[in-house]
Amino acid sequence: MAKKDKSEYIIQAVSHALDLLEQFHDDVDELGVTELSKRLKLHKNNVFRLLATLESRGYIEQNKATENYRLGLKSLELGQTFIKQMGLLRQAKPILEGLTQDTGETSYVAIFKEGHIVYLDVVETDQTVRVVSRVGSRLPAYCTASGKVHLAAMSEEELEEALPAELEAHTPTTFADRAKLIAELKKVAEQGYAIDNEELDPGVRCIAAPIRDYTRRIIGAISISGPSMRLPLELIEKEVAPRVASAARELSTRLGYHS
Repeated sequence: MAKKDKSEYIIQAVSHALDLLEQFHDDVDELGVTELSKRLKLHKNNVFRLLATLESRGYIEQNKATENYRLGLKSLELGQTFIKQMGLLRQAKPILEGLTQDTGETSYVAIFKEGHIVYLDVVETDQTVRVVSRVGSRLPAYCTASGKVHLAAMSEEELEEALPAELEAHTPTTFADRAKLIAELKKVAEQGYAIDNEELDPGVRCIAAPIRDYTRRIIGAISISGPSMRLPLELIEKEVAPRVASAARELSTRLGYHS
């Protein structure tokens, strides 16, 4: 049986919707129903239905003053997601490699998602004793260095949504008390980096700093992790944390961030 060409699976209405979105490019800010009808060679009723559907999902919005249409925030979010994920990993790799070489520990890039930290990429140390790679893992944000970097930038309302109702004590040093965690997050915000002092896994310390993009928002974190015996707190504060923060600033600059 011959395999069908992908063009045979195209849904016409979806194709028209994408054609409509693609009309908003370069210096085209707004378009009306009549102009879109001419460009797409579709009846005005069909164009209006496409606009209504896209508007209901946030991909298109109407300027009430002119009654014309323009791209909605959802379109921007999709573009930013692509830029962040593709640009972030591509730009991060050489910085992670340099960080691992400088510190002798495994380095990561991670993002925040639904109260958890997701590790996207890693450069492992060549030392015999090392932390098991966490790429692809979803770990609680409140007891990881990368997670605390994200939480420290949130408002009270955002924290309420991001934190679980009860903070599980994974180790004796986990911030399982909400008030103590909030105090820790204020400290993280002030110093510009976070330390996971064996808060998730006994015998493992992590240090993370925020990655920002051109909008100045935190879109991820760079971190290193290693055995506590190689990462005493004094060494972290004097040498390791500044190096991690420097790597995060370098990556942020590559992504268009200006302090």
